[in-house]
Order: sequence, then C-alpha cells, then structure tokens
Amino acid sequence: MTGLTVTFFKQFFLGLSLTSPLLLSLAVANNATGTGCGKKGGMDTVRQPLLVIHYRKTVGYGDIRPVKQRSKILALLIAFPGLVLSGIVIAVAVQATTLALRTTSR
Repeated sequence: MTGLTVTFFKQFFLGLSLTSPLLLSLAVANNATGTGCGKKGGMDTVRQPLLVIHYRKTVGYGDIRPVKQRSKILALLIAFPGLVLSGIVIAVAVQATTLALRTTSR
C-alpha cells in the first residue's frame, strides 16, 4: 500500500506542476473578478474574499450574495472559473490514481 501512496503523490504533484500555469491563471482571474464583484456590490474588504470562496466552491449558499444586477452577472463569472479550477484538480487526482493503480498492480 505504501508504493501506491507514493506513486499517487508523485503523479499528483507532477500533474499539478504541469497544470500550474492554467490553475494560477484561473485563480487570479477568479479572485480579481470576485473583488470587482464585491466592490460593485458595496461589500467591505473583509466580505469580498468570502464571496469568492463561496462562489468558487459552492456557487453560494445565499448568506453572502450580490444585490445589484451588474454584481449578479459578475458572480456568474466567478462561479465558472472556480468550477473549472476544481474540475482540473479533480481530473489530475483521477489521473494520478489511475496511473498509481496501474503501476502497483503489475
């Protein structure tokens, strides 16, 4: 089982390093859009990162939400790169798991 874990982590971090330019670009775009949405919605600087976190991972719970029409549109723009970002990390983990299972089962 140790070989499986080591192989998984090697492949996972290799995958993250290969996709890091894309992941960083998505994260920067996501945070910039979230900050803009928070400013347009009249939120203070403490609540703006919370807005980005909510919309990046859960598409919001409703406790922090934009009020103005322009901010609602920006909130949709926050959700999409956040979901793509999560999807890429999950895809890298699935690929690492597949490769680890293939190499250790031989």
